[in-house]
Amino acid sequence: MGKKKQKILGAAVGDCVHVAGVVQFLRLAQDEGFDTEFLGPAVTPAELVDAVLEYDPDIVAVGYRLTPEAGRRVLEEILERLDRAGLQDKRLIFGGTEPVCRVAEELGRFEQVFSPTAGAEEVIAYLRGHSVQEGARDYPATLAERIAWKYPYPVIRHHFGLPDYEATVAGVAVIAESGALDVISLGVDQNTQEHFFRPDEMDPQQHGAGGVPVRSREEFRRLYEASRRGNFPLMRSYSGTRDILQMAEVLHQEINNAWCAIPLTWYSVLDGRSKRPLLDTVREAQEVLAWHGQRGIPVEMNESHHWSLRDAPDTVAVAMAFLAAYNAKAMGVRHYIQQMMFNNPPGTSPVMDLAKMLAKLDLVEELEDSGFTVWRETRGGLSSYPADLDMAKGHLASSVMLQMALKPQIVHVVGYTEAHHAAEAHEVVASCRIARRVIENCLQGLPDMTLDPRVQDRRRELVAETRLLLDAIADLAPPGTEDPWADPVTIERAVTTGLIDAPHLRNNPAARGTVVTRMVNGACVAVDPTTGLALTEEERISRLRQQATA
Repeated sequence: MGKKKQKILGAAVGDCVHVAGVVQFLRLAQDEGFDTEFLGPAVTPAELVDAVLEYDPDIVAVGYRLTPEAGRRVLEEILERLDRAGLQDKRLIFGGTEPVCRVAEELGRFEQVFSPTAGAEEVIAYLRGHSVQEGARDYPATLAERIAWKYPYPVIRHHFGLPDYEATVAGVAVIAESGALDVISLGVDQNTQEHFFRPDEMDPQQHGAGGVPVRSREEFRRLYEASRRGNFPLMRSYSGTRDILQMAEVLHQEINNAWCAIPLTWYSVLDGRSKRPLLDTVREAQEVLAWHGQRGIPVEMNESHHWSLRDAPDTVAVAMAFLAAYNAKAMGVRHYIQQMMFNNPPGTSPVMDLAKMLAKLDLVEELEDSGFTVWRETRGGLSSYPADLDMAKGHLASSVMLQMALKPQIVHVVGYTEAHHAAEAHEVVASCRIARRVIENCLQGLPDMTLDPRVQDRRRELVAETRLLLDAIADLAPPGTEDPWADPVTIERAVTTGLIDAPHLRNNPAARGTVVTRMVNGACVAVDPTTGLALTEEERISRLRQQATA
């Protein structure tokens, strides 16, 4: 025999005729496998208790949206009648306006109180047996479990790190208590990223630059402990730009790092965030990939979007998305996060954004097999946010809606304050709630924007051109190289010869920096520097080869 379904009885009580919240709650409960019974609006306390006696529900859901004074009288009468009927142990939940929710909490008999700010995710968490009240320690503790538990909703992630350490600790607690996200990504300052293991090399004038200053294992641990409340979010951190294998060990031990995020070529002489030569950078990245693969820790390679942030052609961005994933698999990573930064470069149209991301997925997901799983993570573009905070909220919402076309397992929310200031805790919560509302709306039924003919045409074009570029990269391998795409020397040559290139790298000691790009019909493409006309990838590769032999 199958497990008996639990029953939920729901009603708007007293003189309240506002039933939308109760009805929506019962719909979610039905989707989660509960049997439900709806009594309707304006149900008297006597009628409610009679129905409880008749149906014997496991949970009674009470809704009330009028004045708190009248609400208190109605709720107190319900409790009194339940007690007289011997039903004082019946499980009760409440939903209503904020003032009436405070009344329900004061009465102390409702095991869960849903305020108007509660979203579908919070309701589902309750229905799946996870209370959002402090002390509930049964939330999934790994990314894989969290993704499965949240389905069909994506896991929500946001960066957080203030220049003041104590303020960051307090902010982490506020964010966790809110239940607004699932993953807190610690944004640590550049001194932490580059000099954590070499404190004598830190620049005191740069403490707090770019994030929270963390100077010891204990300080990482305190940040993690501050998050052990609310919905007990996972935590992860910037992986550092130097000594990244040592940093991986610290993060794993002190914050139970939910996943590692590293680039393949960046955080090097390419961007000046460390002095690591390009060849050493690729080799060290591979060591870190292997370390996480051996431990079954998921990995995200934040490689591709760095090229787009520097106005590289879209084809280069797609190629680097594939090479990053390819190297992760080659080094033994089992759970891979394909990050896709939308609105990057600024001026990329929604049509071309979707096409570029679908092209990345086409190539990366070809690598999937029983030992290599790809999860989709989307996010907004760092440099695309307007400084006007009201406009930025609109940008955040529209970007998340477009991202949902890819059915991501993870949505990395970029706070609406990004172009103005580092987000405070309350702004992180607000940004995540904006995104959550968009996600809830989209999951009710979103038109399939990926089927737009313009999207499909550009997707096919990018895949074909990227395959040409990948073949050209493989041709650079030293004689006898068994796996060119996972060979550090070959990858270094791809950058130094200009096959992988970006305009912002001009005069960089490790890159060619001669490619010229323009936004054409919403796409970032390589162009002839003299005529300004777009170049096919075949033409661009041919010119580079001619220059190399000249």
